[in-house]
Amino acid sequence: MQKILIVDDEQPIRTLLDYNLKQSNFETIMAADGEEAVVKVENENPDLILLDLMLPKMDGIEVCKILRQRNINTPIIMLTAKGEEADKVLGLEIGADDYMTKPFSPREVIARVKAVLRRSGERTGINEDEGQILRSASLTVHPEQYEAYLNEEALEFTPKEFELLVYFMQNKNRVLTRDQLLSAVWNYDFAGDTRIVDVHVSHLREKIEDNTRKPIFIKTVRGIGYKFEEQKLK
Repeated sequence: MQKILIVDDEQPIRTLLDYNLKQSNFETIMAADGEEAVVKVENENPDLILLDLMLPKMDGIEVCKILRQRNINTPIIMLTAKGEEADKVLGLEIGADDYMTKPFSPREVIARVKAVLRRSGERTGINEDEGQILRSASLTVHPEQYEAYLNEEALEFTPKEFELLVYFMQNKNRVLTRDQLLSAVWNYDFAGDTRIVDVHVSHLREKIEDNTRKPIFIKTVRGIGYKFEEQKLK
């Protein structure tokens, strides 16, 4: 039984999420503030974290940052209120896997939880080429070992960034829409927020491109999506 950590300072929301997750055969643990959340993650080792953004003692952004700094890559879905757009993007940039805006339906929460867990477990697109080394110029990716190198220097990615990079490199020179990427990497079977894709692409560029304003690997195809262009060693 997979374990979900629910982090929210509002008791009614914790109760609602707890009930619906248990109905879907998940084990649940709960925390009411950010400091308690960090302790619960380290002691309980949950499979996924539902993390409210506005928390006492330590907010969700800080919790996420601390966990990623400690190399704890547990999938995180942030729970945010309307009007917190900048915080949503910041959360994704520092390692959250997804976000949901309150109010949300229990059905959508369960769908998102299952989708993120499935992607975390399967590493979309990686299984198809486990024994294959993916290369483009000085960028080398080993899907099976979950490793990537640029100019022979190891790169650090969140799990979702790595999955996205692998998918791009498995589909070199193909124009991919944001919806295609959302479906393939995040496995959304319903309309998702394509800004998640843009944030992760931006983060990838910061790690693999010499000049993010003039990327050579991940090109923007205006009005459509993105294309990973094959590069040759000079």
